[in-house]
Amino acid sequence: MIIAATVFVALAAVLHVYIFMMESIWWTRPSIWKRFGLASQADADTTRPMAYNQGFYNLFLAAGAALGLLLWFTNQPQAGAALVFFSTGSMVLAALVLTTTGRRYLRAALIQGTFPLIGFVLFLFV
Repeated sequence: MIIAATVFVALAAVLHVYIFMMESIWWTRPSIWKRFGLASQADADTTRPMAYNQGFYNLFLAAGAALGLLLWFTNQPQAGAALVFFSTGSMVLAALVLTTTGRRYLRAALIQGTFPLIGFVLFLFV
C-alpha cells in the first residue's frame, strides 16, 4: 500500500510543480494563458503578478508533499505523514474551491485534485 500511496503523492507533487511552471514562469506564453482562459496577451500581462504568486502556492504544496515522503522514508514517519496529509489535503481543498468558480473549471479541478485525493486516501491505510 505504501508504494501506491507514494506514487500518487509523488504524482501530485510533480503535477503541482508543473502548475507552478505554467503560472510563475511560462504565464505570458500564448499556449499557457489560453489554457487558463485568457483572451489576450494584454490580459496575461495584467494578471502576471497574480499568476506568479499563485504558482508559488502550488510549488510550496508540492515541496510539502515531497518533503513528507522524504521524512516518511527516513525514519520520521509521524512528521512525514503530517506533511503528506497537510499538503495533499490542501491540494484537494484547492481543487474543490476551483469547482466553485464555474463549470468551465471542473476539468482543471479534477486534474488538480485526483492524484492528491488518491494519495491522501491511500496514505490513511499505511
